[in-house]
Amino acid sequence: MPLALWALTLSAFAIGTTEFVIVGLIPTIAASLQVSVPSAGLLVSLYALGVAIGAPVLTALTGRVPRKRLLLALMMLFTLGNLVAWMAPNYASLMAARVLTGLAHGVFFSIGSTIATGLVPKEKAASAIALMFSGLTVALVTGVPLGTFIGQHFGWQATFLAVSLLGVIAIIGSALLVPREIAGSKPSSLMTQLAVLKKPRLLLVYAMTMLGYGGSFIAFTYLAPILQEVAGFAASSVSLVMLVYGVSVAAGNIWGGKLADRHGPVCALQIVFALLALVLLVLTFTAPSKPLVLITVLAWGAVAFGNVPGLQVYVVQRAERDAPQAVDVASGLNIAAFNVGIALGAWGGGLIVAHLGLMATPWIGALIVAGSLLLTTLAGWLDRRDGVPAKAGSSGVVAAH
Repeated sequence: MPLALWALTLSAFAIGTTEFVIVGLIPTIAASLQVSVPSAGLLVSLYALGVAIGAPVLTALTGRVPRKRLLLALMMLFTLGNLVAWMAPNYASLMAARVLTGLAHGVFFSIGSTIATGLVPKEKAASAIALMFSGLTVALVTGVPLGTFIGQHFGWQATFLAVSLLGVIAIIGSALLVPREIAGSKPSSLMTQLAVLKKPRLLLVYAMTMLGYGGSFIAFTYLAPILQEVAGFAASSVSLVMLVYGVSVAAGNIWGGKLADRHGPVCALQIVFALLALVLLVLTFTAPSKPLVLITVLAWGAVAFGNVPGLQVYVVQRAERDAPQAVDVASGLNIAAFNVGIALGAWGGGLIVAHLGLMATPWIGALIVAGSLLLTTLAGWLDRRDGVPAKAGSSGVVAAH
C-alpha cells in the first residue's frame, strides 16, 4: 500500500475523532459555556447536519475540481474549523465551527474512496478503501478516549487544538505523498441525486438507516451525563468508558460485516437492530450500577455500529436494481442518511432530556430502533415477494458514515 494512503487514513482518523469526541465532552462544555446539557448536545446535531449537507451538495458542486487540490482544501477547512472551536469564546461560535468541520467531513468521505482506489491497482481497490476507513475505527478506539481525557484535564478547547495539529500533519502528508494527478469519477449532478430520491425502495433503506442510527444516538449523545449523573462515575473516568465502547465498536463492525456476508443484509440487520433495541432498553435499568452499566456499554458498542456494513451492502444491492446508473450516488445518500439520523437523534435526545429527563433517552431510543427493525422486516417481505435472493451479490461496498 502506498504511503499516500496512510495520509488519507490519518485524515480519516482526525475527522473521526472530532466527530465523536464531543460526546464525552458534553457535560464539560455545558458547564464551561454555561448552557444546558441539551443545548450542548446540539453540537452533535449541527456537525452531523453539516456532513449530511456537505456530502451530496458540495460533492456535486466541486466535482470538476482536481482531486488533490480539493483534498488539501478540505483538510485546511477541517483544520480551520477546529482552530475556530479551540478559540471559540461562546456557544454560537462553537456551533459555527462544528458546522464548518462537518461540511469538510461530508465531502472528504465522498471523494476519499475515489482517491484511495486511484492510488492502487484495481485488484487492491477494496483493501485500499478498507485501510482508509480504518482511520474512523481507530479514532473510536483511541482518538475519542484520548481526546476526552485531554478535554477533562486541560479544558475542552485543548481537545480541538490537538485535533487541529492532526489536521496540519494530514495536510503536510497529503501535500507530499498524494500524486498531483488522480483520476476522478464522473461528477454526479444534484438532479441525478434527486432522481435517486424518487425510488420508494431506496427511500425505505434510507428510513431504516435514519431510524436505526438515530435511535442509538438519542442515548449515545448523552452517555457522558448518564455516566456522571446516574452511574456516579467521576468526569475523569468517562474517557476510560469511551475506550471500552470504542474497542467494542471495532469488534462489532467486523462482526456486523461477517453477519451480512453469511446471512444476507436484511437478516443481519434484523438481528443487529433487535439486539440494539434490547441493549438500549436494558441500559434504562443498569445505568445506576457502575459494573452493570459498563457491561451494558460494552454490549452497546458491539451492536451500535454493527448495522453499518449491512445497511451499506443493502443500499448498493437495491441501487443496482432500482437506479443502476447512480449506484455511487445512492450509496453516498445513505451516508447522508446516517448523519441525518445522528442529527435528529441528538436533537430529539435534547428535547427528551429537557422534558422527561436523562433516563428517558435509552428506552425511547430503543423504541425508535424497534421502528427500524419493523421497516427492515417490511423490506425483507417485499424482497421475497419480488423474488429477490437474500444474499444477492453486489459490487464495491464501503461501510462508513
